[in-house]
Amino acid sequence: MIIVIQVLTLLYPGLPPPPPPPPPGARSTSLLCLLFLSPVSPSTSSRPQWILQRVPVVLPEKTEDQPTPHFLSEARLDVASGCDPDCHKKATRLSYWDLRRLLAFETLHSDGRLTETAIGIYGYNPNLNTSPAQRSRVRKRREIFGHDGRFSIAGQNFLLKFPFSVAVKLSTGCSGTLVGDRHVLTAAHCVHDGKNYVKGAQKLRVGFLKSKQRDAPQSTMNLTNHVEGGPALYTPPTKDKMKFQWIRVKRTHVPKGWIKGNANDIGMDFDYALLELKKPHKRRYMKLGVSPPAQRLPGRRVHFSGFDNDRPGQLVYRFCQAGEETPDLLYQHCDAQPGASGSGVYARMWDRRRGRWERKVIGVFSGHQWVEKLGVSQEFNVAVRITPLKYAQICYWIKGNFVDCREG
Repeated sequence: MIIVIQVLTLLYPGLPPPPPPPPPGARSTSLLCLLFLSPVSPSTSSRPQWILQRVPVVLPEKTEDQPTPHFLSEARLDVASGCDPDCHKKATRLSYWDLRRLLAFETLHSDGRLTETAIGIYGYNPNLNTSPAQRSRVRKRREIFGHDGRFSIAGQNFLLKFPFSVAVKLSTGCSGTLVGDRHVLTAAHCVHDGKNYVKGAQKLRVGFLKSKQRDAPQSTMNLTNHVEGGPALYTPPTKDKMKFQWIRVKRTHVPKGWIKGNANDIGMDFDYALLELKKPHKRRYMKLGVSPPAQRLPGRRVHFSGFDNDRPGQLVYRFCQAGEETPDLLYQHCDAQPGASGSGVYARMWDRRRGRWERKVIGVFSGHQWVEKLGVSQEFNVAVRITPLKYAQICYWIKGNFVDCREG
């Protein structure tokens, strides 16, 4: 019970202190009320706030047909790179022409046709593309065994409610996040291995969790924090069965920075892709946001949910502290397994203009980065930050115009 309250407090900052323990029969109702109770707003000065900023414009300029992809290799659910945080920080700053080349993109159509689109960049100031956290403390090596900080979410009244409902599964084995009424943000390596599109990318499908029964009974939440040798907090009800409803993908956009760059040091910086569905879904989606510096995040924490392979059929939620960051990457301490790649990393802060708390996707979970140093393997958990340029590009893919993409 204590762990559940702690998780709810992190999910919903500003919740009042929990009431005295209710009678045993009322516990489920109390948890439900706590989860969706409107937070008590602290003073304006203490609220972590979204800072609206003008973003540059990224516009398509010329589109050309490309050879048909092979679709031969299996999708890899992990990413390997020889460049650690120090390596990324020492990289030469990209020029305007470098950025134009790397933000050009390919579009894979459901009929197998492939096009490449050159882009133009307007209103971009390269001097602002720096990370204020480059002076942050060095991230310690992450141990992958021991305490597991992931929570399984069960019960359709929670799985189908925001923010958990924005998490979707890709037929290639990855996860994704709803960022429009027919758009899904995911990792580029889920559909492209850096050389060609993977098997299943042409007939890619997106899975939405839904109840197997039309009138399935209401269920309580299950936040199961698995600790080796310890009992689960709660066993999910057997009657509340869930299944995936699949929707085909119409178009897939992948930046050339991933396609041309994943063999060198900057490939991971562009490990993101946007999927356009053949028909709209009916769920609430999460807005995009420009990634703020880690020290401005509430509790310096990030959150994301995905479909980890070691828990088949379950949605797994986690939160953790952000570690180091570069202009394009965020190194965090979240526990995750293959299958979680492509999940949208989000934060919840106060929107002063709208006068409400709002969650926004600020990055894409790329996965575990393995680095060999002096014969020793080191592991980092990496998310690709949504920079102003990436925001402008992804927003244009979603909206189809730049007018609606000027404030991130």
